[in-house]
Amino acid sequence: MNIIKAQKSKISSVDFENLKFGEIFTDHMFVCDFIDGKWNTPKIIPYQSIQMDPSSSVLHYGQAVFEGMKAYKDDEDCIWLFRPDQNYDRINKSSKRLSIPEFPKEYFFEGLEELLKLDKDWIRKGIGNSLYIRPFVFASQAGVQASASNAYKFIIICSPVASYYSGGDVYVQVAEQYSRAASGGVGYAKAAGNYAAQFYPTSLALKEGYQQIIWTDANKHEFLEEAGTMNIFFRINDTLITTPTSDRILDGVTRKSILKIAEYLGIKTEVRPLSIHELISSEKEGILKEIFGAGTAVVVSPIKGFGYQNKKYILEDIDDSFASLLKEKIVNIQYNQVEDPFQWRYEVKTT
Repeated sequence: MNIIKAQKSKISSVDFENLKFGEIFTDHMFVCDFIDGKWNTPKIIPYQSIQMDPSSSVLHYGQAVFEGMKAYKDDEDCIWLFRPDQNYDRINKSSKRLSIPEFPKEYFFEGLEELLKLDKDWIRKGIGNSLYIRPFVFASQAGVQASASNAYKFIIICSPVASYYSGGDVYVQVAEQYSRAASGGVGYAKAAGNYAAQFYPTSLALKEGYQQIIWTDANKHEFLEEAGTMNIFFRINDTLITTPTSDRILDGVTRKSILKIAEYLGIKTEVRPLSIHELISSEKEGILKEIFGAGTAVVVSPIKGFGYQNKKYILEDIDDSFASLLKEKIVNIQYNQVEDPFQWRYEVKTT
């Protein structure tokens, strides 16, 4: 691996007390090119703009996938990743679906560790502080042929973050017209286009006072699937319910971790389809206790209420929140505050 260090760090100019998510980036980036049928020698270089031809395939046909990960620093200044093998497997699964060549495992982990060693000072201690890691790959071939590219660029960039959402209750609107993904499509992949297609429906929901959308199935808009960019959980009585993964739904790392921790704690879980009609019925009966989203950026985000067919349903506050309990358990593992019975933590050696 070739490493070119930045001549001067820009960290002294960063206000870590007032970070906006994903706007500030560290001193270095990892870059690797796929040319002539193989991934070339990777390199780490100072964070910088990249030059692209106007005809670059990704700009015309959208061959691009990404991942979201975090690095955490414990009280002893040790750096930890949370289940990075899952992110590695998923970016290759996403790549395969978009006909992008899979990335070598040794390049991914060696590059990630070297990058974190160089930029370790950007990872701040304290619960809520972390370094968001964005691996992504896109088609870089110049030309507008409507076919899979023959050249790709794999990059990892990092951004210091605090809490993703802060302040205020979150309300979501249940989708009645727009869909996030369809059967047989790329909903299970972290394809860039999946997110672009969400922006317009979400903008409409924002105008009506909602922060996000609960996406429903594309066929009948009956079954609840995801919340914005998060997997979604429902607590009915004392059972935690989430929809099964499929070719429409992202297999979230936080989602599967929550299910495992809930099982470990003795919380009853069900992975099954849940309809909007069952949700409303549960709310009317007073047995719908919680809704929350789950994802890397936010970990767990409680949802105060939902809207459907011009009516808003508001959940009562409860003391024994599954959302708070499960978030605490995951965060404590991530920051090396407790034992890790699942062996999910991955230490990044800095010496």
